[in-house]
Amino acid sequence: SPAAGGTVPAGLVVMEFRFNSRIDRGRSRLTLTRPHRSQTVLPIRDDGPEEFLRTTLALTPGAYTVRWQVLAVDGHITRGDVAFTVTGP
Repeated sequence: SPAAGGTVPAGLVVMEFRFNSRIDRGRSRLTLTRPHRSQTVLPIRDDGPEEFLRTTLALTPGAYTVRWQVLAVDGHITRGDVAFTVTGP
């Protein structure tokens, strides 16, 4: 979450990405592209199950994209994008 093409309310947003196998969080990455096209590498929380990437951040209204890139414990790199919209209060 957020769902691809989905919407979330402005404010504190919890992002959670679940994968079908354990991942190496230390070598995985979440990159946020903001409405004005700047990019930010997001901190990944190190708690919870080993097949999840989680982060929390405050967002204002606009169109965003999160690019995820994970390294599975078997050595395979997988990546993808999730576009979503943050709606006003």
